[in-house]
Amino acid sequence: MEAIAKLRNVPTSPQKMRIVADMVRGQKVSKALGILKFEPKVGAQAIEKLLLSAVSNWQNKHVDAKIEESDLFIKTIFVDGGSSIKRLRPAPQGRGHRILKRSNHITIVVASSEAPILAETTAE
Repeated sequence: MEAIAKLRNVPTSPQKMRIVADMVRGQKVSKALGILKFEPKVGAQAIEKLLLSAVSNWQNKHVDAKIEESDLFIKTIFVDGGSSIKRLRPAPQGRGHRILKRSNHITIVVASSEAPILAETTAE
């Protein structure tokens, strides 16, 4: 029982965002939210919002289950590079240096630690 949330074109470099993603990978949702709330790094707010969205997606998918009893954790989190905006910065002697303004895509998969209950079927 899992749910996915994606955030696209976040205007931060993927390298900076991966540092924050590595801190919460594999953590329980309640602990991860505590870490992200007080983390001063740039990407913490975006990942916190995305994590809340993933929990909400899980809740909408499993209406009959309670979040408190399900024991949610971050199963997978990864940051991919997005599009780069190219800009020119003036340089000495009439030249121009290229500046890349990078962006990224974040994907979070939240799952419950309890095993799914399979219905027994009898073929008679």
